[in-house]
Formats: sequence, structure tokens, C-alpha cells
Amino acid sequence: MSKTPFLIATIFALCATTVFVDHAEARERSRAVQRTGQGGSVAVDRSNARFDSQRQRAWQADGQGNASAWRNGSIAGTNGGSASVDRGAYRNADGSAGRQGSAYVNGPHGGTASTSGGISRDADGNVSGARSTTATGANGNGYTGSTTVSGGTVTHTGTCTNASGETIACTRGH
Repeated sequence: MSKTPFLIATIFALCATTVFVDHAEARERSRAVQRTGQGGSVAVDRSNARFDSQRQRAWQADGQGNASAWRNGSIAGTNGGSASVDRGAYRNADGSAGRQGSAYVNGPHGGTASTSGGISRDADGNVSGARSTTATGANGNGYTGSTTVSGGTVTHTGTCTNASGETIACTRGH
């Protein structure tokens, strides 16, 4: 009986173990959790050869009908791209509620986009809110727009520009 298959299997196992150990050491992750009777928080950090990211969230409630929560996160890729998000919401015992948020993206080849806004309902049920958005492509063309809601009426405006800042027609890409 030849020892060659045994040697090949042993060598393969050692190589595979080395690959998995190297890969596992290249990734890092941490998580922190805190909880109380009225809320808590979670934070997660991740890092590896392709990206670094962080996420956090927290919540609280007082037992009287009032509660709020928020979360945010960010990621940065080794290719130069990055993104972040931040959002929150609340609810009050009187029936009022709302949410707000923002997000940002920076593409690895120069494009960017961002948006922010919020919407709320008062104790009488009246809803109002607004959101604004901007985007710029790697070629310099851009879009700026906003949407508002008030008294049951939704209004949207938007403008597209070329790299020189001149207004151009807004069209959807196919």
C-alpha cells in the first residue's frame, strides 16, 4: 500500500487550514449590546480586505406610550466608494409621530448622491414633511429635487444640470 494518498491528503489538509486561518484573521467583527427596562443599543463594527463598516441602533420607551428609535451606519470600500445612513422615528402618547432620515453615497468613480428629510403627524392627525435629494454623476451632470407634503397636498420640484451648471432636460436612463 502506497503512502502517497495519505501524504497528499495531509498536505491538502494543512494547506486548507492555512487558507482558512489566514482568511479568518483578515476579518474582524465586534458587537456591543446594552439593554435596559426602557431601551437599549447595539453597535457592530466589521472590517475585512474589501470594506470597513459600522452600524449602531438604539431605542427607548417610557411605558406611557412614548417611544423613539434611531439607527445609523456607514461603510467604506477599498475601491474608494462609501455610504452612510442615519434615520430615526418617534411616537408619542398623544398620537403624534414622525420619522426622519438622511443618506449619502460616494461612488468609487466620482458620482455622489444624498437625500434627507422627514415626515410627521401631529396629535390631530395632520401630516407634513419634506425630502430633498441631490445627485451628481461622475461626468458632472446633476439633479436637485425636493418633495413636500402639507395639508394633503404633495409638491415636487426637480432640476437637472450639465457639468457646466446649465439646466438640461431630466430623463430616465434605460
